This record gives sequence, C-alpha cells and structure tokens, in this order.
Amino acid sequence: MTKIKIAYIGGGSKQWARTFMTDLALSSDLGGEIGLYDIDLPMAYLNKEIGERINQNSSTKSRFNYVVYEKLNDVLKNADFVIISILPATFKEMASDVHTPEKYGIYQSVGDTAGPGGILRAMRTVPIYEEFARSIKEICPDAWVINFTNPMSICVKTLYDVFPGIKAFGCCHEVFHAQEFLCLVLRETRGIDIHRKDIYTDASGINHFTWITEARYKDYDLLALIPEFMEKYYEEGYYEYFDRFQFKYDCFAYGNKVKMNLYSRYKALAAAGDRHLVEFVNPNWYLKNPQMVKDWKFNLTTVDFRIKQQEERIAESKLLASGKKAIELVPSGEEATDLLKAILGHQTIISNINLPNTGQMPDLPMGSIVETNCIFTNNQVKPIVAKPLPKAVLNMVYRANNNIETCYLGIKNRDLDVIFASFMNQALCSNLTLDDGLKLFKEMISNTRKYLDAYFPNLDEYLNK
Repeated sequence: MTKIKIAYIGGGSKQWARTFMTDLALSSDLGGEIGLYDIDLPMAYLNKEIGERINQNSSTKSRFNYVVYEKLNDVLKNADFVIISILPATFKEMASDVHTPEKYGIYQSVGDTAGPGGILRAMRTVPIYEEFARSIKEICPDAWVINFTNPMSICVKTLYDVFPGIKAFGCCHEVFHAQEFLCLVLRETRGIDIHRKDIYTDASGINHFTWITEARYKDYDLLALIPEFMEKYYEEGYYEYFDRFQFKYDCFAYGNKVKMNLYSRYKALAAAGDRHLVEFVNPNWYLKNPQMVKDWKFNLTTVDFRIKQQEERIAESKLLASGKKAIELVPSGEEATDLLKAILGHQTIISNINLPNTGQMPDLPMGSIVETNCIFTNNQVKPIVAKPLPKAVLNMVYRANNNIETCYLGIKNRDLDVIFASFMNQALCSNLTLDDGLKLFKEMISNTRKYLDAYFPNLDEYLNK
C-alpha cells in the first residue's frame, strides 16, 4: 500500500469532494491522510464525516484518515499532493458575472471562463492563487498540484508565474464529453458500442476551447463518420449521456448541434460542451438571444439554478454525514485518481491536461497554458506534441489565448486598463461600444469589489474617472 497525504484546498466542496473521496476509496493500494481546508469550516467537517462513512462502506478498497485544518499552511505541511477546487467569492458575485451583461444584450451560458464573467471571476481568483502558490513554494515545494478551479488557464498560469518550479497541472472533464460523443457516433453509424478509453484522440487548444484533430478506434476514422451521423441527428440534436433529449429539461445538457456545426465548417471537433464553446465565438453565431440558444439546443445556466442546486447538495451532505442516507460508491468517470496513481508509479496513462506550453503546441506562444495529451508515469508528466490545428481554428484559439495572457498581465500588475482591453476583446463583447463596455466593466467591478478592494488599491480612482 502507498501512503500519501493529500491537501485538499476547497475541502468543503458540496459535490466534487465527495466525488474525489469516492474515487479514491474505490482505488486499491492507497492510504494515508486527506487534509480538508476551506473557509467554510462547517462544510469541511461535514465532508470529514462523509469520508469516515465512506471508510465504513464494504466496497471501499482504500481508506484514508480525514483531518480538517483551519490554516492553509498547516494543511500543506508534508503534502504529497495538493488538490485545489474553490469557488472564488459567492453565487451573489457569480450572479453579477453572468447576468449583469444581459442588460447590454450579452448572454452567457456558463460565465466562468470566457466573456465578461470570465474576466471578473479571474480578477477575484488570481490574487487567491498567488497566495496558494507562495504557500506551496514555502511549505511543500515538491508536491504535485492538481487544479480544478475555473477559469482553469489563468489559475494554472498564476501558479507557474509565482512559483516557476511548481509541479502543477489543470484537470477538466470536457474533452471526455467529446470522446463520449465520438463513441456515440460510432455506435449510431456502425453499431459498435465501446468505452471512451478505447479510442485515441489527438486534442489540443486551451481549456474549454480544445479541439480534436484526429480520432480513431482500430481502423475507424471517427471524425470521418460525423457527416453520416449529422444526416440523421443534426436537426434534432443528440446528447451523449443517458437521455438523447436531456437538453430539453437539464440546463447542463446540450444537443451537440453547435459542435456538429463547427465540425462541418472546420473539419475538427470542438472538444467541450456546447455551453462552453459558444462563449469563445461571435455571439451572433449561437448566443445572440435566448431564442437562438433554444434553437441551437443548449441552455443558459442561471445562477438561481446553481443556488438551488447548492442548497440541495448541502442538505444531501447532512443526510450522508448523519447516516440518514446511505452512501453508494459509484465510480465518477473522472480521471484525477488515475492520474494520481500514475504519478505514484502504479500505472502509465495518457490524458489531456492543462500545462504551460513547452512545445506541445508549437503554433502558440511558449509559456501559454495549453490543453493537450500528456503521459503520466513514475513521478513524471510529459506533454505530447499535438497535431497542428486547422488555420481557421488556430486563429480563434490564438485570440482567446491572447485574451488570457492580457487579462493575467493586467491582474498581476493590478492594471485595470489592461484588464479592460482583454474584457473588450472577448468574443462575447463584439457588439459593445467602448462607452457601453466601460460602463458594464465598472458596474461589474462595483458588484464584486468586496473581493477586490484588498488587491486593487486604485479601484475608487478608476471607477470615478
């Protein structure tokens, strides 16, 4: 058995913590400690109780000691792995991120990575990650750091900029959805039913705007089967999980119509859910208004829904912690535990993650945070050089990446003019005048300044000029 300490920053998570603890419990030959750190201490203690009940489950293969820490530096002490999964600020601030732009005709289906919402969320997140990186450098510089927080690219960028020697990468499951879609295409066109891990995909781009340029199962070219699939299912849409028409009642589901439309134009498969993809392109394509959203068969996820969902998750956590609801251990399909075990030397696997560009995407600037396949094995994570993106796709990815770089530079230097330049260059802001853009930017800053004042000393001067 391999004994490790995992420091979980955001250990009061209402869902992901349970998912991660469950996957660890179902993995064999592991043990040690999971340290839970969160500014929401009561939720961290609830997750500790849930973890202890997981340990009692007859299906559990690996048992961990769950410890709640009240200080960041304490949880990091002797950590072998650091997991970071936080919500920067509250849903009140996210409501402003997502819904304030609607006054100016800007709709956001997610609002946590690109667009106006992504910029404001980044302004709150980067200063927090600067602190994380400094503490990791001081307390556990050799630990592997796995980030799940959005905006993913700018979080990973911050970690490496503050602590260049950090061993960090960002994990996102969006490419898995595209792989499931390709399995669906194979099943519907050739009657072959396989798991997504049975196929090979060459994926590259930036987080939530990653593209698959090659996909194969044995001698089947899966991308070549998409036009045949589209002839049958394009108009009605087809969600890759559970119910084909789940997008009609589930605000996180979609019909893959955007993904298919983009493939028909670029001959590469956009490897994220439609809700994320539409925020990187001109809003007049898919996101002009709610009716257009409905026509393209995805959904605008409201923050009111997220609040309601959070309340339900907290209530469920209390039931699980008290034993009033039985804990069922079911694998999540996420890969964090597999990657962790590969780093420990238990296996060798290939998966897509977010890392600084050291040449795996030669067409993007070195140091940019890119998402490509990497090899995980024996305390090593090695990027794999990706196939070139089609030029038209590269142009869109390049713009989005430059926006991230500009936004990060502005936040790092606390330069609101530079941040505003990135704000206005977001694809979703294409229809804004400069005057309206500045009004919107200032209003959104005002709505979230409780979480900015400590880091941006010139806010009053900027807002009043």
